[in-house]
Amino acid sequence: MFNKLKQFKDLRDKAKHLQAALANERAEGSSGWGKVKITFDGNQHATDLTIDPTLLTDKNNLEKLVLEAINDGIQNIQKTLASKMRDMGGLDLAKDVQDLMGKSDEA
Repeated sequence: MFNKLKQFKDLRDKAKHLQAALANERAEGSSGWGKVKITFDGNQHATDLTIDPTLLTDKNNLEKLVLEAINDGIQNIQKTLASKMRDMGGLDLAKDVQDLMGKSDEA
């Protein structure tokens, strides 16, 4: 039982280390030829939004461009995080939890 607790603690520590490293990553999404830009951090939170003032007169177009920039930014930060995780040796959380619980793919 103590071995399982140690494995769980090690897994939790590994996840925290990875989360801290990824939190510093940044990625930008844009639309409208760069007239709308949004920046995301490694926790996938929007941290900055820039809108060209010329777009402020067309509400429908602005709404569409903001949504496109958000989706572009989320896609970009996810790619950045996946690449960073590969570079750091990854964290196959599902496999690690399965191993911890003593389950295998053969079950």
